[in-house]
Amino acid sequence: MWRVLLEPAAFFVAPFVVYVVYLLALGRHPLKPVHWPSSAVVSLVIAGLAVAVAGMLWFGFEADQPTGAYVPAHVENGRVVPGQFK
Repeated sequence: MWRVLLEPAAFFVAPFVVYVVYLLALGRHPLKPVHWPSSAVVSLVIAGLAVAVAGMLWFGFEADQPTGAYVPAHVENGRVVPGQFK
């Protein structure tokens, strides 16, 4: 469950982290509001959303897609056999 929440969040936060590194490379303090103009914040939010959506699409298309029929979990000889694709 955490993976579902953390992956898109990490993709969204990535542009902000890059901007903080950029500010640090310029020798500016990243926590001062003067270095975060509204145009930069809006651009970072749009970039973060774009990267998050692209990342979710990429992971969705690259994930292993099971093929075949699903056999649900059942009991054989007193033992539970987990469900699987056959």
